[in-house]
Amino acid sequence: MQPHQPQEDQKKINDFCITFCNENGTGSSTANTCVMRAIFKMGIPVAGRNIFPSNIKGLPTWFTVRVSKDGYLGRLEKDDIIVAVNPETLRKDLDFLSNNGIVVYDADIAYPEESHGHIPHFAVPIRRLVTELNTDKKLINYIGNMIYVGVLAYLLEIDMRAVEEALVFHFKGKTDAARLNYNAVVYAAEWAAANLDRSRVPFAVRPMDKTRGCIMTDGNHAAALGTLYGGCQFSAWYPITPASSVIEDMNEVLPQLRSDPLTGKMTCAVVQAEDELSAVGMIIGAGWAGLRAMTATSGPGLSLMAEYLGLAYYAEVPVVIWDVQRVGPSTGLPTRTAQCDLLFAANISHGDTQQVILIPGSVNECFDFGWQAFDIAERLQTPVLVLSDLDLGMNLWMAEPFQYPESPMDRGKVLWEEEITRLVQEGRQFSRYKDVDGDDIPYRTVPGNRNPAGVYFARGTGHDENARYSEDPDTWESNLQRLRRKYRHARKLVPGPVFRRGNHARIGLITSGSTQMPVLEAQDVLAQKGIDTDFMRIRALPFNADVIEFINEHDHCYVIELNRDGQLKEMLTLEAPHLAYKLRQLSHIDGMSLTADWITRRIREQENACND
Repeated sequence: MQPHQPQEDQKKINDFCITFCNENGTGSSTANTCVMRAIFKMGIPVAGRNIFPSNIKGLPTWFTVRVSKDGYLGRLEKDDIIVAVNPETLRKDLDFLSNNGIVVYDADIAYPEESHGHIPHFAVPIRRLVTELNTDKKLINYIGNMIYVGVLAYLLEIDMRAVEEALVFHFKGKTDAARLNYNAVVYAAEWAAANLDRSRVPFAVRPMDKTRGCIMTDGNHAAALGTLYGGCQFSAWYPITPASSVIEDMNEVLPQLRSDPLTGKMTCAVVQAEDELSAVGMIIGAGWAGLRAMTATSGPGLSLMAEYLGLAYYAEVPVVIWDVQRVGPSTGLPTRTAQCDLLFAANISHGDTQQVILIPGSVNECFDFGWQAFDIAERLQTPVLVLSDLDLGMNLWMAEPFQYPESPMDRGKVLWEEEITRLVQEGRQFSRYKDVDGDDIPYRTVPGNRNPAGVYFARGTGHDENARYSEDPDTWESNLQRLRRKYRHARKLVPGPVFRRGNHARIGLITSGSTQMPVLEAQDVLAQKGIDTDFMRIRALPFNADVIEFINEHDHCYVIELNRDGQLKEMLTLEAPHLAYKLRQLSHIDGMSLTADWITRRIREQENACND
């Protein structure tokens, strides 16, 4: 069979997927990110996903770059270009190659000509080229990765100036390192131009103008910035994948963003606790003391925090908990993504509890919810959990520049010293858990208030309006009912759903979080196939009236989520049992993010089955 020879006008421009097949711990991240950022700098929408093992070194790792002129940044099921540097996975990696795909591989790897010889494949003598560069032995592996960057730059016609800019950005002022790596890229590109036939490559990039003014960052970094811009004063944490970089990034930018200009001291304290129990206990203490306090964790850590979060809920202490979700149960798959914690988080702790939850679906929302979570927590005097996930949190995404919060911080109903004094002068009493204004939210004081009339005993046990211990049945039930009403008031404070309407569609697509990316793409594909749909992305619990109205106005709705049991569908069923017959579960979990192809297939199958 003769290899396909694409003509220039037959090439797919700015619409393909590259997967780098590496070995964990070999320094490939710089090279892979360089390719992605160079394409981004050419004005082309792009996203990168790192599929990595939960060990330190030695196992296979994959980095996928999706290039999409239309801005579709969800995962694809097939690769158009494979860069094979790991011989252990080559044959399996080839199974995921698209029909018109190509392979760039290390010449030291034995390529399976007998089974895949018909595929355009390009052998690159990485070791030889690195040797010719007289590379320091300590840097051979790192510079070797730059060889395939140069080869790809030639084959795909990536602007070399964009490659250089990407390297300069990455090395942040380390000009010698940037120059060393760029020289290797240029050398490899020149070798490729002299030895490889670019006409056999059916893909190419051309400059666009769709990334002007945009940034690239990951959700965890955005969450860290949003948290600090939201006035965070205290954070306690214990390292856990994939949430660790939220706090690590906070620590990195603290000197720049939260250093007192007069004293030089930090205005936000970060403590690494001995475990998750201690971490959440510390932030609850800080929240009770009047500080804006938060922690970041993932599923196993959240499990350990359950009892303490029941205390914060019942004692009405404002705190923020970021849960960057991964695959469970138990230790599960620490470096794979999922949306498995919703049901647990919604009612975390024993007894009757209802937790306020925010669910970001983009890097920008990770930033926005970082500061908004504090306002909501302090207004309601309750924990707020933010459910991100590994795909959104640890991968690089295009984003609009973050907007500084326009509104002042909402500290909620806090009585300060002079206000307590005024109450006493008027012959009234401060009652910590009394609903004074009819909104079911009491007033609180914080330590440091020198008026003794503002003192109360914070209790996790039964208490009356004045925070006195009580086992009276009516008092207990009255307090629990007030907490439930207060939770319902959160509907007015949390962000409402996001919609994308079709053409008088009778079918609804419901999702949350980062799954919006493949769902929106699937919505467009379905429309091309004659299936019109409306889209709704839920961004918070409790649900507001718009969520229920969306379900009600459609014949049926597919609830699309990244877990086994359809947890969002279960929550919607509990909220509106009279509409449960309209909800169809469309859930899937294998550790990978959802794809538009999978969603499209499943919906078409069900729609065709209904029409037969």
